[in-house]
Amino acid sequence: MQRREFITLLGGATVTWPLVVSAQQPMPVVGFLNGASPTELGSRVVAFRDGLAERGYVEGHSVAIEYRWGLGQYERLPDMAVDLVRHRVAVIAATGGVPSVRAAKAATSEIPIVFTMGGDPVAFGLVASLNRPGSNVTGITLISGEIVSKRIALLLDLLPDAKMLGVLMNSTAPASAAETADAERVAHTLGWQVKVLRVAGF
Repeated sequence: MQRREFITLLGGATVTWPLVVSAQQPMPVVGFLNGASPTELGSRVVAFRDGLAERGYVEGHSVAIEYRWGLGQYERLPDMAVDLVRHRVAVIAATGGVPSVRAAKAATSEIPIVFTMGGDPVAFGLVASLNRPGSNVTGITLISGEIVSKRIALLLDLLPDAKMLGVLMNSTAPASAAETADAERVAHTLGWQVKVLRVAGF
């Protein structure tokens, strides 16, 4: 995720924060929820902070950020989301795809939730539609499943004699199943065999 995408993401969200935080007012708090680890996503965290800073929200000065990392254990996300709600955050940045958005949405129907994901949020029941998300959830999606065919077409160009497609699937990530099914469908139309390797988290 690049800095500009985070700026667009947070700048377009309907979050009402005071632009100027006086000494008498408490500092707004952003909740950051992700199922991975800060080591894996260090560059994205930097982009997130920089995007906020360009909007006038400098961590430690005009905004505080409460980080919650699942460290690859998605089952921890619901409790972490509830903990962010207890901290009365102004907004939850659910940056870990479907699991983090589901956890945040289950924890609150009032605090705005801004997500980033690769899957289709409508198909996963997270928003009503792409044009009108509804409720307290909005965000950015790459809808990566729809570009599976383009990825395979690129592989075909690079390896025209290939007859088998290998798919490495994170079986604990909800979007992986749909993307794997898309890959299998496209590969079969090319007459390729498909070998799916499943792992429980990365």
